[in-house]
Amino acid sequence: MSHSNIFSSDISNQIQEMIQLFLKEKLEFLLKQEIESALENEPVGESNSKNGYYKRTLDTIYGKVEDLAIPRDRKGQYQTALFDPYQRRMVVVDDLIVQLYQHGVTPRKVGSIIHGLLGEAYSTGTVSNITNKIVEDIELWKKRPLRTRYLAVYLDATFLNIRRDTYENEAVYIAIGLTEDGYREVLGFFVGGNESAHGWKEVLFDIKSRGVEQVALGIFDGLSGLDTAFQSVYPDADVQRCVVHKVRYTAHRIRPKDRPDFLLDLKKVYTVDHFDEAVQELSQLQSKWGNLYKREIASWEKELPALMTFLKYPKDIRKYLYTTNLIERFNREIKARTKVSSNFSTVEAAEKIVYLVTTNYNQRFDSKTLSGFNLSSKGIAEIMREKFGD
Repeated sequence: MSHSNIFSSDISNQIQEMIQLFLKEKLEFLLKQEIESALENEPVGESNSKNGYYKRTLDTIYGKVEDLAIPRDRKGQYQTALFDPYQRRMVVVDDLIVQLYQHGVTPRKVGSIIHGLLGEAYSTGTVSNITNKIVEDIELWKKRPLRTRYLAVYLDATFLNIRRDTYENEAVYIAIGLTEDGYREVLGFFVGGNESAHGWKEVLFDIKSRGVEQVALGIFDGLSGLDTAFQSVYPDADVQRCVVHKVRYTAHRIRPKDRPDFLLDLKKVYTVDHFDEAVQELSQLQSKWGNLYKREIASWEKELPALMTFLKYPKDIRKYLYTTNLIERFNREIKARTKVSSNFSTVEAAEKIVYLVTTNYNQRFDSKTLSGFNLSSKGIAEIMREKFGD
């Protein structure tokens, strides 16, 4: 090691020691003020006093504070509000561990990072125990009541590699609600098995059991049976098949030399203002390309009502309704968080990550509305009134 590296290391250690000493002094000062205030506020006629100190070690984000003097009272009634009895880590350390885990850092790597910060070894088990506190929060979150009515509910699944006996990709069912005012929130997520219409029906029943009685529009891809499953739970709802998914699927079936022109003509079908215009544009597509791509165009003819449902809704918000892009962006956040650790040893481990991404998402958009909803409020209110009579 060079002299400059040794010197730099010494300086770094000295600074760390100074910070820890400063923190120790400030904590002990706060503890002293706290117990004195508590004793001053004793009820009249009760006698209590300080009774020395005991020593303990406390992990902080600035390193380990050793021999911290904790004051005692003679009656043993005093307990500091700075940390819990027998607590060896300040809450901020646990919060840091959870934040690292939320951003896709593996428990082993989290332990290594904390060791670098605190000089204290944190095993994978310790990190997992800390993040396991989230499990109780997940159960409470899954049972929370939801609002009665949503303009739209988006459904989409992402897939995570989860171990049971062996590792396999399993669906994470996700539902996002869009309110009449343009607010969005994750309503629920459900981990397990292969994606199916039956699985989605269970998801929808769960959402309904927590209070969601009225949904104007369901937005999802073309999974077989999903539209029927959705309307069996919400019979008054419209169904919107994702146009973007349909275009992508069609594009793969068109020869490369024809694809640019075909897709340009196809775009005219789903960028109209009224359904009858979409029918006319599709008829022209049939006239031009029907001999070459009969099946592909027939598929659009069959599904056109479900693909063009969004045209019933106010023009300023249609960009949110014709596609599942809104929920797919959320799913990409999950994928980004699981890039580092793509395999999950248990369902619970997968749920922890999805939950942390979910709560972060809901907090970010809690007070943010999508553009166009203010301009569309009258049209939305009329649609909801026609559907639900209030």
